[in-house]
This record gives sequence, structure tokens and C-alpha cells, in this order.
Amino acid sequence: MSSRSKRDSRGSTRGKRESESRSSSARVKRERDREREPEAPSARGSPVRVKREVEPAGAREAPTPVVPVVRVKREREADEDSEPEREVRAKNGRVDSEDRRSRHCPYLDTINRSVLDFDFEKLCSISLSHINAYACLVCGKYFQGRGLKSHAYIHSVQFSHHVFLNLHTLKFYCLPDNYEIIDSSLEDITYVLKPTFTKQQIANLDKQAKLSRAYDGTTYLPGIVGLNNIKANDYANAVLQALSNVPPLRNYFLEEDNYKNIKRPPGDIMFLLVQRFGELMRKLWNPRNFKAHVSPHEMLQAVVLCSKKTFQITKQGDGVDFLSWFLNALHSALGGTKKKKKTIVTDVFQGSMRIFTKKLPHPDLPAEEKEQLLHNDEYQETMVESTFMYLTLDLPTAPLYKDEKEQLIIPQVPLFNILAKFNGITEKEYKTYKENFLKRFQLTKLPPYLIFCIKRFTKNNFFVEKNPTIVNFPITNVDLREYLSEEVQAVHKNTTYDLIANIVHDGKPSEGSYRIHVLHHVSRADFSLCRVAEAGGVPLAFWKAAPLSLLFLVLDFGIL
Repeated sequence: MSSRSKRDSRGSTRGKRESESRSSSARVKRERDREREPEAPSARGSPVRVKREVEPAGAREAPTPVVPVVRVKREREADEDSEPEREVRAKNGRVDSEDRRSRHCPYLDTINRSVLDFDFEKLCSISLSHINAYACLVCGKYFQGRGLKSHAYIHSVQFSHHVFLNLHTLKFYCLPDNYEIIDSSLEDITYVLKPTFTKQQIANLDKQAKLSRAYDGTTYLPGIVGLNNIKANDYANAVLQALSNVPPLRNYFLEEDNYKNIKRPPGDIMFLLVQRFGELMRKLWNPRNFKAHVSPHEMLQAVVLCSKKTFQITKQGDGVDFLSWFLNALHSALGGTKKKKKTIVTDVFQGSMRIFTKKLPHPDLPAEEKEQLLHNDEYQETMVESTFMYLTLDLPTAPLYKDEKEQLIIPQVPLFNILAKFNGITEKEYKTYKENFLKRFQLTKLPPYLIFCIKRFTKNNFFVEKNPTIVNFPITNVDLREYLSEEVQAVHKNTTYDLIANIVHDGKPSEGSYRIHVLHHVSRADFSLCRVAEAGGVPLAFWKAAPLSLLFLVLDFGIL
């Protein structure tokens, strides 16, 4: 081939390459222009792309658009029936299968109400966890969760127990099908788990004496029900039962809205005491209980925790010490302070008195030196104002020797004799390790509900002794006007009290037990209150201010 022909062939090849490059650059430019074209709005407002020109066969195909899976999934979820749509469909007669199952569960007849007991701590019987606790309504046990591997799910498959109640949300579920049960026949179960009271119901508690019937057929009066003695907690049961029959305190805790919004510092466990006491109060006064007794298990667990094991379930305690600690702890947990901020506890039980104190010289000093010391400022009488939650009454010393019939004489003393301690005149000597004092007391303010604690137990170096002296007192119209100062008597219109509860200790100090007598406010019937003056004594008595007067409780320790 000649050189000319070679040059021609090379030129044609170069021309082809240049034409191909120009055509490819033009194609790329057209694609960029099409991508920059704006989307034309459709008639409905949704964006519609402008129709593209058909590309030549040799042109490169455009990349396939990626479908937004997440967006499609969300749209599907949004397309599912919402609650309003379900209601509309139900009104139109088109109820879906899930709603039909919820309202027509075939296992409701397997529920055994006789084994249901919601008084114990709400935790799983296997994992001991409080989270997502469910109650099996067939056997009464607690289990955690309702997922495929949860203890409640396994229990339902293993034992064919299908109906469960969420102890926190109060919703019913059928397992293992895992659908919610909606049935009005289950409302009695949720009411036993969480009783509620309206203001009208609370106002009628002291006006109606209607007997309630438990599930087993036994009848009871709301508020006059027994508390289970788990092991050695009768000392706490008696105090809690007495406090539950003080109307202002009862009415306050029956309505949870009174205290649920009280703000406490983070990590404060004392408010648990308020919550558990409110729950116990509502269970004691529940007119729709399945049984005629209540177990204070959760309440006592809160007492053990908040008192740092000072008061325990397994060990007998002192009722007066428990009462003193409980009232002060309850007052503090409700946001009260010692002086300024008051709570329902102080409004009901707190009174005030004047305490006159005089220091005494040492008894071994000579008489002349004692006379000189009595003129010093240190030995002059001082007066302080003090508040009280209860009044401690001292008994006369019990006889040490037997009478001619070889029997110990059990003395008797009227209540007003031991109340003379607070008349502002009677002085009593109090000894400390180094110093001795003379004190006298005078009441300046009487609370609406007065608690008398009759001090029966004395400790010496070897053992604890119990004074068997019998205290005689009337159960109505106990007038305390003479124990007030003259200027206070003109202010106090109502100074008489009626007995509402009485706590008695039976047996030896270390082996005895506590029991309580309660007055029913409507029928005025005394439940175990027929014998107030007993050989066992009156350790604790609660007294209440009657209409146009006051009321009291006696602890034998008593409450007025």
C-alpha cells in the first residue's frame, strides 16, 4: 500500500474517533440538562416528572431508582387501623378478628378469684423482678413479661393458664396468643388490686353501716377487718389498725390525689412509707374485698426498709416506739418540718404544753451549800414551749409483797389520778447520770385526737418488768379542761373526749402479744372494747373529739 493510502486510512480513523467523542459528550450534556429540568406539579399537588425523550438504542441506560424501603414500611404502618378508625369500623359492624378475640376470650371461665391475693409484693416468683410483673388469674402467682421467652409465656404454655393481669397497667391479656382482653366482668379484680374512693364515698363512710360480703361468703364491716400476723408483727398491726380508724387521717389517705404530687428529693425512700400506708388504708376500707382480712406485707416491708431494720416482721417490737417513729416519719415524708410546715399528721395529733424545769443540787452536798446553790441562776426554774404527739402517763409502783392469802395485790387507779401529771402543779423528779431535775407540765393546746400512752414497762439492770396496775377510765366524756392554763381555757371550747380505740398488751414483756379494741363510728358498737379495764392493763388508747367535744385513744400504752 502506498504512503498516501496509509495517510488516508489514518485520517479516517482519527475522524471516526473524534466524531464518537463528540457524540458521547453531547449525550452526557443532554443527560445533565434533563436532570436539571424542574418537576411539573400534577393536578393533585403531587410531584410528577416531565416525560423524557426516548434515548437511542446505543445510548447507556439510566440507573434504576432505589425504592425507599423504610418509607414504604412506615407508610404501611400508617395505613394500619388506628383507634378512631377501629371505632368507626366497629360502629359500622365491621369489627376485625383481633377486636373480636379481645371481647370474646374463651378462657374467662378459668379465672379463680378465690386464690387471688394482691396484698403481697408485686414481683416475679421466678426472677424476683418488679419489672413487667403479671398475675396469673388461674393460680394467683406472679410472673414477669409476656414475650416468647418470658416466664409468664412459659407458664401459660406449660400449665394451660391463659388469663394474666398486668399489675401496673391493670390490663388483661390472653397468653400465649398475646392479645388484650376487654371485658367488663373483670372490673371487680382491678378494684381489689387498686381500690379507689370518690369524695362522696369518703363522706358516707361514717354515715352507713352496711355489711359487705367477701367472695367466700363471709360478711364484714369495711374498716373493721383483721390484719394478718405474718410472724411477730402484731405490735405494728395494732397501731396501723388504730390509725386507720381516725377519720381525718383515713380520709386523707383514701384519696391518693392528696399526696401523690408531693415532691421529694431524688433517692428519698421515706415517701414509700406514705404510698404503702395509703394502699393499706384503701384495702382496709374496701367494700368489695375478696376476703375479710388484709395482709400488711408491703406496708411492713416499707417499715423495715425505712426504719433501717429497727422494726422487723420476725421480731416483737415495742408498740409505743413504733407509734412514735411512724408518726414522725410520716410527717417528714409528707414534707412537714418541726416548726413551720404542718401536715395532716400534726393537724390531727399534735398538741402543745409548757415544761417547767428546775435543776436540783447533788443530794450528797451539805444543807448550807444546797441553799447557796439554789440562789444561782443555774438552779432557777425555766420554762419552754414544746409540742407532743402523745402523752405518757406514769403508773404508781406495783406492790412487792404478797397479801395474807399469798396472792399479789393488783392495785387499781383512776385515769384522772395519773393525768394529774399535766395539771401544772404536780412535780416529778427526773434523774440522769450526773444531774437531777424537777419538772412539771401544763397543757396549752389539745389536739383533735389525743393519744395516751400508759407506761407499763420498766427496765432495770437485769430484765424488763411489767406493771399490772389496772387503769379505770370512762369511754365517753373525758373532760381535760382542768389541765389547761386559765388563759387557754377561754380559747378552748371543746375539751371532752370519747374513746375510739384501745390497744392492750397481754402476757409477759418479752413473750406477750398486742390486741386492739375499735369503736365503729356508725353503729357505735365496740368491737372487743367491752372490757377496757383489765388485769393486762390499757397500754394504748386513742380518744377522739366528739361533736362539740374531743375524742381520745388509749394505748396500754392507749389512744383517745
